[in-house]
Amino acid sequence: MSRHLVVRYLERTPYREGLALQKDLAEKRKQGLIEDTLLLLEHDPVITLGRNTGQASLLASPVLLESRGVDLVESDRGGDATFHGPGQVVGYPIIDLRPDRKDIRRYVRSIEAVMIGTLAHFGVQAEGRVDTPGVWLSDPDRKIGAIGARVSRWVTHHGFALNVNTDLSFFDLIIPCGIRDKGVTSMARELGRTVSISDVMAVVVHEFAAEFDRTIDSLKERVS
Repeated sequence: MSRHLVVRYLERTPYREGLALQKDLAEKRKQGLIEDTLLLLEHDPVITLGRNTGQASLLASPVLLESRGVDLVESDRGGDATFHGPGQVVGYPIIDLRPDRKDIRRYVRSIEAVMIGTLAHFGVQAEGRVDTPGVWLSDPDRKIGAIGARVSRWVTHHGFALNVNTDLSFFDLIIPCGIRDKGVTSMARELGRTVSISDVMAVVVHEFAAEFDRTIDSLKERVS
């Protein structure tokens, strides 16, 4: 039977504020105080360092980061270094994988499927890969969607980031996800035009509900 999903669209949010909100909601979900929730937002410019970040993954000095207005945050998510910023759709699912989805690899593949389905809606063909989480375009290899999940007592937080109109020059400040020989791209670069963030978010919600068999219980737009 389909379960409910509450979708919350946030204003552009500093990463630290978004992280605190995620953790609060995850604890409430574990206690059964809230239903499954999907946060959708854009972040102010930030580089986040996951638990697997190597020392060589950050290429920029503190002075350069400050000059470009980029925050630097150590995160408890999986993965290596990544960038979040305006023009990027970030999704944080706060969902309970019990009783029938207690499989972290399956969860990651499902998140990839959400991004792949969203991209296909706009005419961008992408794929997931067995060797590394995320969503890719081929020939040449370039990453368009990143995943950095955390699961505690089978409740998820952190999530995914899809490059829509992202300023890709920010990725020059890091080795994205610790992968040296691959590039990054965005929907705008591939399509040759700016893409509506709100339109992308609407498709993400549709794809997420279908992939996870959820019914959208309520949409709370611009929750601060």
